Amino acid sequence: MNDMGKSLVVLGVVVAAVGLLLWSGFGHGWLGKLPGDFHYAKGNVNFYFPLATCLLASVILSLVLWLLRKL
Repeated sequence: MNDMGKSLVVLGVVVAAVGLLLWSGFGHGWLGKLPGDFHYAKGNVNFYFPLATCLLASVILSLVLWLLRKL
């Protein structure tokens, strides 16, 4: 149970750090506007699907979790 507690604390710190980076304005100009992020607007209908941003976040999160597992 001790390892699970450490993992939860580390995960909380990582989430807080990412939240602080995004709150500070990091990625404001490009995050969500990558090539591969789909946006469709016609009349009153807006559809936005950030495919490339989701893939980038997935790769970064996978790398972070892989590195944490190695510790």
